[in-house]
Amino acid sequence: MGKNKYPHVFSPIRIRGVDFKNRIELAPPSLNLCSPDHLVTEAFVDLNRSIAYGGAAILTVGNVMVDIEECKNEELQLDLSNDDCILPFSKFALMCEGFGAHASLEINHGGKDSQFARTGKPAYAPSSYYSSWELISARQMGREPLKTIEMSVEHIHETVEKYGQAALRAKKAGMRMAMIHCGHANLISQFSSPLYNFRTDEYGGSLENRARFTIEILDRVRELCGEDFVIEARVSADEIKPGGMGYEETLKYIALIKDKIDILHVSAGVHGEFEYMKYWWQNYMMDREYNVHYAASIKKEFPDLLINTVGSIMSIDRAEEIIASGKADFVSMCRPLLADPDMPRKYFEGREEDHRPCLRCQSCAGPAHRIITCAVNPFLGREREFPLGKVGKAAVRKRVAVVGGGPGGITAAMVLCERGHDVTLYEKTGRLGGIMNYAALPSFKQDAADYVKYLVRQANKCGARILLNTAATREMLEKENYDAVIVAIGAEPIVPDLPGIRLPHVCWAPEADAGEKPCGRKVVVAGAGAVGLEAAIDLKKEGRDVTVIELLDDYSSLRKSAASASAEFLTLIDELKLDVRLGHRLLEVTPTEVICEEVKTGETVRIPADTVLLALGVKPKWEEADQLRLACPGPDTALIGDCLYVGNNVKAATSGALSAAAYL
Repeated sequence: MGKNKYPHVFSPIRIRGVDFKNRIELAPPSLNLCSPDHLVTEAFVDLNRSIAYGGAAILTVGNVMVDIEECKNEELQLDLSNDDCILPFSKFALMCEGFGAHASLEINHGGKDSQFARTGKPAYAPSSYYSSWELISARQMGREPLKTIEMSVEHIHETVEKYGQAALRAKKAGMRMAMIHCGHANLISQFSSPLYNFRTDEYGGSLENRARFTIEILDRVRELCGEDFVIEARVSADEIKPGGMGYEETLKYIALIKDKIDILHVSAGVHGEFEYMKYWWQNYMMDREYNVHYAASIKKEFPDLLINTVGSIMSIDRAEEIIASGKADFVSMCRPLLADPDMPRKYFEGREEDHRPCLRCQSCAGPAHRIITCAVNPFLGREREFPLGKVGKAAVRKRVAVVGGGPGGITAAMVLCERGHDVTLYEKTGRLGGIMNYAALPSFKQDAADYVKYLVRQANKCGARILLNTAATREMLEKENYDAVIVAIGAEPIVPDLPGIRLPHVCWAPEADAGEKPCGRKVVVAGAGAVGLEAAIDLKKEGRDVTVIELLDDYSSLRKSAASASAEFLTLIDELKLDVRLGHRLLEVTPTEVICEEVKTGETVRIPADTVLLALGVKPKWEEADQLRLACPGPDTALIGDCLYVGNNVKAATSGALSAAAYL
């Protein structure tokens, strides 16, 4: 193992007599793994067990409600409103204790963002107004929006008691700490923020009055939970939204509460105001360690206060630097620990290169009615099947062919080798990584670039025989007489049947972005999704004359493909003055121009072009995939990833790889 290279991260500390083995906290995720009656389940405990085993000192669960009937805003979230929760929570606490870690709950009330569709009643808040979340929700449901109900003083006092009793129930379950959520425009920070609090009584007006609700809650938690209970408070250093609480006022707020808490957890931004949510949940186009500067500044202002920092802190070595340089005392990570629960253990043991990087792709949020999953960690959410993210040895060793060296193929090869099989991986190009090599090209895709490096390292370490520059065929596989075949050949670009589309200066956009195909000075990109715009942005930065055409009259394609990062794309489009022409249908390509139709007017538009890049989506390689699967027909052969269904190629591929390989 050698010497500990991260002495600050792995330094123990005692707070109020409570022992913390290191300075790593799981920042609070919403897992959607509780029971329909909002209690801890075995699946919930199993997921967290992987993280506890991996080495984090604190495992915090997100958005646990003080009264689920009043403030529910997720499908399956935990409730602390009555004593029925104590016994199930004790399973979580006891599990963490067994690994020398602490279970903790982000105790919360959504206030304005409690959802009518889930509670059947208007949301309660400091003041009465139409919240952004409610306006959108009402429009989607086809109903009239409802104003929030201004909380009476009596209701405020009742809610203070709910917070106190919630924390006490956590303690009764065996927890030695809790996080009180005082940030992100949840109820407590709705009271403290001038953005949401318009009251004129003792709970409104001056900062001291607006902070009264916070102070009463923290005092009640201390009174009920005692001096041996650690209180962590999460705040937004800056709400960033105009009219909200800015950094300077937050410093005054902290001064009012600092003696009532033990750890200050510093984040930023607000919830329910969608353009400002990214500041506490950064996407892959945003800087890493986005909010660390706030923590560092607050630490200088309050040197005796223990500071926890959060926000795109991607690895243990970066956590070490943050703590060693005095920017913070604790580091919280959510998505990086979901992507690799073993990350702390790997770094401590000197296995940094085995760390599985997070893509910050936001797929862990997932669609409605789905438990939490991860694009790069196919075990997440399946810990009941695969305890601690491990697969067992196979009863019979088999010879298995994996065709395709992208995320799915490499993941399948890794799992198969761990099972003990004899694995051959076929890759038709000269490099591993598949389509991720293209996804990692833009300068703002550092997360994807790190993941490609990880994939290649693991492929070369896993024990599979790797055949590059080898296009597998049915005949080739049949000759080898494999026991099973996993096909992961991905998808191919959509090429419309239009005049001139096969001319030599027309190619798939990522190929030009990668320098694999020549690119002239006047470029037209067809398709304004993420793939097309990534290429267009890079080429525009190089000084080329770039025009993007898109059939739709809005950025729906971008929002679908880039999700939470679409706002950053739109900002770059504005900053670079990129010529994007929405509502234009591609008709023809000539040697010197692109001919398209403006959909609304029917007008023909001619755009000079010496290079035409296609980014019109991809389609599965079904014909080729079907031929490959016939080389070994039967239950042990599978198609995975985009050659089966086009979607999130990484998530679908890795999930499919686990399902296909784990039971061979």
